[in-house]
Amino acid sequence: MRFIGITGGAGAGKSEILQFIKRNYPAYILLADNLAHELMQPQTACYQNIKTAFPSEDIFLKDGCLDRKKLAEVIFADDKKREEMNRIVHPAVKQEIIKRVDEERKKKKFSYFILEAALLIEEGYDKICDELWYIDTSEDLRRRRLKSSRGYSDAKIDAVFGSQLSKEEYQKHCSVVIDNNGSLEETFAQIIRAFEGEAGKING
Repeated sequence: MRFIGITGGAGAGKSEILQFIKRNYPAYILLADNLAHELMQPQTACYQNIKTAFPSEDIFLKDGCLDRKKLAEVIFADDKKREEMNRIVHPAVKQEIIKRVDEERKKKKFSYFILEAALLIEEGYDKICDELWYIDTSEDLRRRRLKSSRGYSDAKIDAVFGSQLSKEEYQKHCSVVIDNNGSLEETFAQIIRAFEGEAGKING
C-alpha cells in the first residue's frame, strides 16, 4: 500500500482531486482536518486540553462542542494561539494517522492510503509518507474560491494565506506537483500520470 500525502494552500481545489481518486482508484482517503475535529469532540483528551489552554475564549457552543467558525477566527488572528492549538491537536492527529495506516496495511484492502492535510510539511509527514503531492493553484483563483465557497472576507483570506507556506517551499518538499489552474480534465490527466508512474493504469 502506497502512502501518499496531498497538500496545497487553502482553496487549491484538493476536494475535487480526492473525489476523482476515490472514484477511480482503490484508495483509503483520510482528511486530516476531519480527523482533527473527530479527536476534538467532548470527553476526548484534546478537548480537555483545549478547554484548559483557552479558558476565556468564546469558542464553545451551548452543547459543549467546539464552535469551528469561532475557533478559526481566534487562531488565525493570533499566531501564538494558533501555535498553542497546533501543539495540542497535531501530535494526536499524527499518532492516529500512523495507527490507521498500519491497520490498513495489515488488511491489504487498498493499494493507496491518501492523506490530505494542510500541514504535511510543517508536521514532518515527509518522514512517514512514501511521497508528497502538491496541488499548485494561483493565489487569485484560490482567493475567488474561498470567497464563493466559504464566504471568507479578504482579511480572513489574508490571515489564512499568511499562515501557510510559500509555493516554493511546498515544491521543495513534494515529489509530485499537480497544476490545478486549468480545467478539471487537465488536472485529472496529471493525476492519472502520477499514479501510472507508480502502479499501472487507472481502473476502468
